[in-house]
Amino acid sequence: MKKVLRIVLIVVGVAVVIATFVFLYNKSKKEPVKYEIKKARIDNVSSKTVATGSVVPRKEVEVKPQVSGIVDELYVEAGNIVKKDQVLARIKIIPDMVNLNGAESRLNQAKIRMEDARQDYDRQKELFDRKVISQSEFQKTVTAYNEAREEMDGAENNLQLIKEGVTRKSQKTTNTLIRSTIDGMVLDVPIKVGNSVIQANTFNAGTTIATIADMRDMIFLGKIDETEVGKLKAEMPLQISIGAIPDEKFPAFLEYVSPKGVEQNGAIQFEIKANVQLKESRFIRSGYSANADIVLDRKDSVLVVDESIVQFSGDSAFVEVLTTKDPQTFKKQYVKTGLSDGLKIEILEGVTLNDELKGEKIDPKKKLESSTDKQKESTKK
Repeated sequence: MKKVLRIVLIVVGVAVVIATFVFLYNKSKKEPVKYEIKKARIDNVSSKTVATGSVVPRKEVEVKPQVSGIVDELYVEAGNIVKKDQVLARIKIIPDMVNLNGAESRLNQAKIRMEDARQDYDRQKELFDRKVISQSEFQKTVTAYNEAREEMDGAENNLQLIKEGVTRKSQKTTNTLIRSTIDGMVLDVPIKVGNSVIQANTFNAGTTIATIADMRDMIFLGKIDETEVGKLKAEMPLQISIGAIPDEKFPAFLEYVSPKGVEQNGAIQFEIKANVQLKESRFIRSGYSANADIVLDRKDSVLVVDESIVQFSGDSAFVEVLTTKDPQTFKKQYVKTGLSDGLKIEILEGVTLNDELKGEKIDPKKKLESSTDKQKESTKK
């Protein structure tokens, strides 16, 4: 009996050892690597580039004074809509003392000459009335008198112009009234009442009274890299994405590509301009940052695959085609590629719609987690 029991224990022990080895062996065996299976499909593909820039008015002007002085009155503020020739501000002239002194001296001299000419005119007229002198001699006196009077009027106007920037004869065309040069919206009024302003001259650009722009005509002003500029041409369609309005895109058409590049951060950039098609329901502010998606090329209804499954080696490209399913084995298949958008790529030769292609490696852990999540969702339902 003891002998039988010993044999049983030995058999059980051996079985346990064998089972342990089998378990450890199976556990240590690597599971065969599996890959997702992808297929070619018919789809549209386009090649795009992105230009960065901003949306600005096509017409934006800085209104500057024609005279120097002090801002006496302001009639507009930022956001106002103005018409061409509408008065924006009034300038009070602060006369130059040298010019003022010269103008006053000129007026005094003109008055002296005028008084002398008037007295001579009175004497000559009396003689002419008594027929002592001829008509021609009297006419010379009349001419001299008129010239003296005109000179005095000119001196008076000059003095008033220096003092006030306006003469009696030109009240409406005075340079002290600053007028808008275009129809549009006032974007900025950088001065205040009481500020000193100077007119534009050879040495100074002058003080800006107001910045005005036509907000109904906006353009995209941006930069594009030299590697893409050769593919651009006039009237190409663009899609403008504005950072401040993320839920909308605005169509545009390319109008201008600069013939000269500028180096920025080690790369050559070319300026481009595009006409933005505005929407009546949206007000676009000047200076919004924006990106322009430019379609360089497009093909519709062509054979494409995910670009991630295409492998490149030198000048060649290939995919891996499934030959057996269990275990999965693949063979290399060279292909000829076409247009790419970064996510999918056109296949010209080498692959058909029926081919099963090697995709990404399947992670068992992710697969298990996905299965567990699905079970939880089913339980909740």
